[in-house]
Amino acid sequence: MAAPCRTRTLQVVDTEFSADAVEWCPVEGWHSILACGTYHLRPPDETDSRGSNGACDRTGRLYLYHYNEEQPFIPLTEIQRIDTAAILDIKWCHIPVAEHPMVGIADSTGAVEFCHLTGSEKNSCMLEPCFRVDLGAQCLALSLDWSTGREQCGCPLRVISSDSEGKLNLLAIDESAPSVHILNQWEAHKFEAWISAFNYWDTDVVYSGGDDNLLKGWDTRCRPEAPVFTSRRHSMGVCSIQCSPHRENLLATGSYDEHVLLWDTRNMKQPLADTHVEGGVWRLKWHPTCDFVLLAACMQSGFKILDCRGSLAENTEECTILSSYVLHNSLAYGADWSRLCPRGSLTATQDSIAECQSSEELVGRSEEGDERLNLQVQNLKIIYESPTATFDVILDEDSEGPAPPLKAKPGPELPRAPELAGGSDLKGSLDLAVGPARGVGSGSGAKRPSGMGLAGDSATSLDSPKEMSIVATCSFYDNILHVWKWEMSLITSAGSPPERTAQSLH
Repeated sequence: MAAPCRTRTLQVVDTEFSADAVEWCPVEGWHSILACGTYHLRPPDETDSRGSNGACDRTGRLYLYHYNEEQPFIPLTEIQRIDTAAILDIKWCHIPVAEHPMVGIADSTGAVEFCHLTGSEKNSCMLEPCFRVDLGAQCLALSLDWSTGREQCGCPLRVISSDSEGKLNLLAIDESAPSVHILNQWEAHKFEAWISAFNYWDTDVVYSGGDDNLLKGWDTRCRPEAPVFTSRRHSMGVCSIQCSPHRENLLATGSYDEHVLLWDTRNMKQPLADTHVEGGVWRLKWHPTCDFVLLAACMQSGFKILDCRGSLAENTEECTILSSYVLHNSLAYGADWSRLCPRGSLTATQDSIAECQSSEELVGRSEEGDERLNLQVQNLKIIYESPTATFDVILDEDSEGPAPPLKAKPGPELPRAPELAGGSDLKGSLDLAVGPARGVGSGSGAKRPSGMGLAGDSATSLDSPKEMSIVATCSFYDNILHVWKWEMSLITSAGSPPERTAQSLH
């Protein structure tokens, strides 16, 4: 049985440009710090003096925020902004580097830049550039991952990054200098290598996904031209990968084909589970403490929280979608869990009187109409006023009444980069707003069964032990960073607590 869930928006922030990457700092003592990266494609001048077409200008901005739980209605405060090239990925190192938190930033100039967080006060700390590495002259750095996913110390500090030329770039960080240098570079995919990630349990192994629809594994100690495995299980470009920090052999992958796959890394021929999430899966994030909960940024269909228990323990073929944070006129890209422990439960009274919050929706009429399971799956209905005070939006996938009309136009569609405008062989787009619109994935969807309303379970859900989390998400087109609270009862509707284990897969 699925656990009852409640969700409430805490704050929305205007990022001015399209926001595509967001990361809470995982370093102990700095969990209240949030970084957000943006991407904007400025159209070229029509012609230059020589009559040739100009190049698109990709620009962006890095925001740093402090989260203050003592301010429940506006907990997020901007403490720094840095104008940069367009940002495509942000990742914090999970442990301090030279005694400071460090963040890596993959940008549109083909560089990965590393910044230290300095200052002792959380609400006045600053990011300062430390060092950078250029991956290539004519590429975009698309993703990066640190080897420290299990927050272990004493191991060589490594970063893996992927780029638009299809290469993987293995970097070494020297803490004593501090400095960075390239250990190895190799061609991994024929088109863009959208994503790269470490096996956190064996950091000599890395994974990559590309626009050639391939998922690959690599042993960095061996000849890089030969992958350890190549999977063709995804039917479109593979753009998200994350190794579980809790279970040794568990890997999650996502694709433009709108499917999230769970794998036992000892057998990459067939996934453990295949869940259709109705949107291209740009990012996947395992919950920092609850080992069966997975957050997915699903582009066209918003953000979804998956319960993977059945797939891991009972060999069910797909995960249960616990919650959906649905957006309209935008694309869901960045998503991350905070390690903060939120105070207070989402009570029915709070839900009914507070502004900017969710109301529970009952979702799920099965396609045949004859399957009724006692599971609760809910969409998040949000009514909020834009920080620019120009429009009201209702984000509601299945509301019973008509939604109020939008009072502002959606953001302009970013033009396709000129270097990708021609040629049918190159399927991908380097401009994030264009890339997802390639087609609709096929396959059976995840079950969205009808369930009992939260009001019917209010006594149980309000008094029972709960897993409460703060989530940050961001989206294209509407230029919005969302911060919201998610709460899951640890007592299922059957009356028993879910198992929370961190052992290896068997």
